[in-house]
Amino acid sequence: MYKYLGATVFIVLLGGTLFLFLTTENIINLALLGETLNVILPNIDPNADIEPQKPLANPPETIKAIYVTNWSAGSEKKMKYLIDLVKNTELNAMVIDIKDYSGYVGYETDIDLVKKYNAEEKRILKPNALIKKLHDEGIYVIGRISIFQDLQLAKARPDLALTSSSTGKTWGDYKGLTWMDPASQEVRDYNILIAKDALERGFDELNFDYIRFASDGNLNDIKYPFWDEKTLKTRVIQEFFKYLRQELADAKLSADLFGLVTINADGLGIGQHLEYALPYFDAIAPMVYPSHYFKGFNGYQNPAEFPYEVVKYSLDRAIERITNYELGIMNKATTTTATSSIIHDSNFIIPVAKLRPWLQDFDLGADYDAAKVRAQIQAAYDAASNTPKFLDGWMLWNASNVYTKEALITNYE
Repeated sequence: MYKYLGATVFIVLLGGTLFLFLTTENIINLALLGETLNVILPNIDPNADIEPQKPLANPPETIKAIYVTNWSAGSEKKMKYLIDLVKNTELNAMVIDIKDYSGYVGYETDIDLVKKYNAEEKRILKPNALIKKLHDEGIYVIGRISIFQDLQLAKARPDLALTSSSTGKTWGDYKGLTWMDPASQEVRDYNILIAKDALERGFDELNFDYIRFASDGNLNDIKYPFWDEKTLKTRVIQEFFKYLRQELADAKLSADLFGLVTINADGLGIGQHLEYALPYFDAIAPMVYPSHYFKGFNGYQNPAEFPYEVVKYSLDRAIERITNYELGIMNKATTTTATSSIIHDSNFIIPVAKLRPWLQDFDLGADYDAAKVRAQIQAAYDAASNTPKFLDGWMLWNASNVYTKEALITNYE
């Protein structure tokens, strides 16, 4: 990182100057010194970032996070509010956008392809310094990367994006958002580059979102440049899960899945299947926002009015499935002569992700006051009361990054 050397040279020069003044022969040519500094100082970028950070030395055992856009992360005022919120409540983590649905990486990278695709927007001027600031406060920093929904990559590489069969142009969903083909190896590798860059900066964990096929819009009008439309969508997405783990082997990884994935095992038409994700992530984050469940779900005309019941039911089902999945691995291992001996090894770890649900802290379908937000948190704890090892906390979502402090226990131990 040669861009940090300017500041170092300046400090050395300054030290040398002070030494000269402290000697008995402290006569110095001020004009010469001024000329020297004028040569060096213009080369020091006041916006230069600090060195990459190391992951948090003592990460929290249970994650309690809030979502933060990279716009908010780049705002000193907004970050003061969010840091104060974390310090004065039970919160201990932030999920910060690295690349959101726009496709822009929110800070300057050293990645040639990102620059080539004009996919940088400097919303966070000094990401390394931001990570240090949060780490200094003991805050666990999770970087969020939107994968297959990507406006900028679709613009730069329409050959990798979904195409409209009727117009021949890049396909867009009902919101006009564009999607990449999940079967494209180039798209996968592009996102891996961004992920590795983030890890080198000191992000403690990476959270992947939009790891799925498109779900709304005229789906019958889609032409896929790479997917053969024969391989099951769930298998395509599973292959990507596996690839993420292979390429980011030692990293902490989490995956955002639809809330209904906890209940349905049919892929939901988007390729997401709970059991197919479990071996490859440290945490699965189902988006169990009550407002996003369909009218009549479990007999509730307006599921948003029943936050505890909806979240509890969803996580109950998920924990049942994770338990059965773990038992299936154990049974398979114990019936295999070659591997049965490792079951009694204390170092034997079954690769099963924990649950860390996204919970709702925004008004949709109902007024989400402190009671409703807290009810969801309590539902998560209650669902895992008999199997606490399967719960890795929770995360709150609010697109405007304004959170209900009253729902969060102060100085929770």
